[in-house]
Amino acid sequence: MPLLTAAASAAETYANWPMTDLFGETQETEASGPRPLADRLRPRAIEEVVGQDHLLGADGALGKMVALGKITSLVLWGPPGTGKTTIARLVASHADLAFEQISAIFTGVADLKKIFEAAKLRRMNGRGTLLFVDEIHRFNRSQQDGFLPYVENGTIILIGATTENPSFEINSALLSRMQVLVLERHTDASLEELTLRAEEEMGSALPVDGDARLSLKAMADGDGRFLLNCIETLYDLAAGETLTVKGMAKLLQKRAPSYDKDRDGHYNLISALHKSLRGSDVDAALYWAERMLTAGEDPLFLVRRLVRFASEDIGMADPEAIHQALAAKNTYEFLGSPEGELQIIQAVIYLATAPKSNAAYMAEKAAKSAAKKSGSLTPPAHILNAPTDMMKNLGYGKGYAYDHDTASGMSGQNYFPEDMKRGEYYRPVERGFERDMQKRMAYFDRIRADYAAKEKPEAEND
Repeated sequence: MPLLTAAASAAETYANWPMTDLFGETQETEASGPRPLADRLRPRAIEEVVGQDHLLGADGALGKMVALGKITSLVLWGPPGTGKTTIARLVASHADLAFEQISAIFTGVADLKKIFEAAKLRRMNGRGTLLFVDEIHRFNRSQQDGFLPYVENGTIILIGATTENPSFEINSALLSRMQVLVLERHTDASLEELTLRAEEEMGSALPVDGDARLSLKAMADGDGRFLLNCIETLYDLAAGETLTVKGMAKLLQKRAPSYDKDRDGHYNLISALHKSLRGSDVDAALYWAERMLTAGEDPLFLVRRLVRFASEDIGMADPEAIHQALAAKNTYEFLGSPEGELQIIQAVIYLATAPKSNAAYMAEKAAKSAAKKSGSLTPPAHILNAPTDMMKNLGYGKGYAYDHDTASGMSGQNYFPEDMKRGEYYRPVERGFERDMQKRMAYFDRIRADYAAKEKPEAEND
């Protein structure tokens, strides 16, 4: 048998095999045994997917791809329970592609080689393969690089699902060959739609009162799969009773907030806190601080940002701010949780309501830039100490004016290198304590101007 004919025959045979997972178990669309409610309600068409209209609607990127039958490699980025796996399956079905599903946690190089070889055979037989990789961010850099040739030559269409920021977790070479689509967490409206579908499937109303129904959707925190699992539990355990919020809470485990202390959510929330503080929105700042604390964030990580904020965004507008931030650190280290967290919250309130200025921060950057550009210029001779006769003969210390001996307590002499133009780095703002700093600096400028005017005739006479 010719090689091509044999390969095509093998591909056709493989395509007719039932889909199996990595453990050899058959993945059938209709399972023979009992199926969870979330699986029974899994959409069978793109139009049935809830909560992702911005992607799947007629004007959405994925909706247009499906309509045209032109599917490209994608990254589906979004929180848990938003339909990433379901969407990948439906896209494969609409495009008449063989669907392969793997998890990056359980898949090794040998497994990938088998999948790629099977995809090659299918391609020779005229059929494409859509490979769906759940938690693609779990693959290391070399494993991700292994996809490149097969994505480039069209052997597979790769759809990766991730809850983490692809910019950080997927290497640039692979990411440049894929389009990133962002899935949104379920809203109250889409969670209600899922609840109504569950009631239709179960043939009766959800056994909860109105307040408990609202509480259930809040508990789901945008995760549709979690909601449906809770609904199934309520149907199983309610025993004909209409549950209140309190009664429902006895049956359900509260969902932990979606938050990884070393990943994207961690940095998103600390950024939200910092910008709320900068915007003087004390209530938003309190909300984000408590979001982090209740999710299990290390309180000292939060305090470190407060200390940084006090220096960077308040500075001399309120010099007390840094003391409040450091007091939060000291108090928490002394008391621990939960008592010490109150001082952290007090610091958040103080920093949010304090006058803001980044003048010190900008002054540091400007002075640092000048220091790098100016090189190794020496200080002017009159402010150098002269411990030896040779130094005195070189003019060290000559003409130095001791500031405390002047009437104003400031001589106005020049302290910059003689070959360098005087720099202006610190510019206080018209807020808080820096208003007084403005007045002081204007006073200092006048004294320096008077001194320069007095020195200029003497220099001309010399």
